[in-house]
Amino acid sequence: MPAYEYRHVVSFEETNLVGNVYYANHVRWQGRVREMFLHDHAHDILRELEQGLSMVTTRVFCEYYSELFAFDEVLIRMSVGEVTQSRVTMRYEYLCKGQLMARGEQQIACLRKEGERMVAAPVPPSLRSALLRFAEPGILVA
Repeated sequence: MPAYEYRHVVSFEETNLVGNVYYANHVRWQGRVREMFLHDHAHDILRELEQGLSMVTTRVFCEYYSELFAFDEVLIRMSVGEVTQSRVTMRYEYLCKGQLMARGEQQIACLRKEGERMVAAPVPPSLRSALLRFAEPGILVA
């Protein structure tokens, strides 16, 4: 399955008093991977954001299987699970030394401001195209 890959080395600031990674960092890393994906594969999306597009996280979760510690090198793999008219669901796997440490998911909605309201907006074509290169087989594309 095609996946966008991002490597991260855990720092002390990401750990708690016990020495393992604080759970909320996994969700933070999802955002970082998403941003780096945009930088690497859909950098023109910045122009869309400057022109009023908003990408709002509507759902996020993470399942934890094993702990990570300071200086662990984590390979975070992002694949696309669903693309609809205005929403994208991305799936994440966190691997360390070949072992699956956690799995997560994040859904974003594309919105634009109309007066005082935010309304659904289509996923920009360049972003849709970039995402589909990393789509899981058989995903919903609407």
